[in-house]
Amino acid sequence: MARDADINAMIAGIDLRRELGASDAFKDLHKSEVMPGNLSRSDMVKLVRQSTTTYCHPTRTCKMGIDDESVVAPELRVYGIENIRIADASIMPNVTSGNTNAPSVMIGEKSAELLQQAR
Repeated sequence: MARDADINAMIAGIDLRRELGASDAFKDLHKSEVMPGNLSRSDMVKLVRQSTTTYCHPTRTCKMGIDDESVVAPELRVYGIENIRIADASIMPNVTSGNTNAPSVMIGEKSAELLQQAR
């Protein structure tokens, strides 16, 4: 979380949840707030930075394709570097809408096939 806008959005979300939790609609469901408690703004920022993580599966950092944005060729070779291939989720040209496990397995299978053909 490097951007102030991200931090502000997270703290706004926490504030909203706290407000909802303290409302009359939920008064019979809890006794008191457990976390985050009465924190200063700087302590709240520190909490957000230390306790949040992404749930996404990073992809597209070494995009495979034939366009100017691509880092990896369709045969999994890195453009401009000899004797190196990339075979993981980073070569996916787009962020997937689901888990990256099955596509990553298929990339590995394709990599094994290409390496066997190169022998």
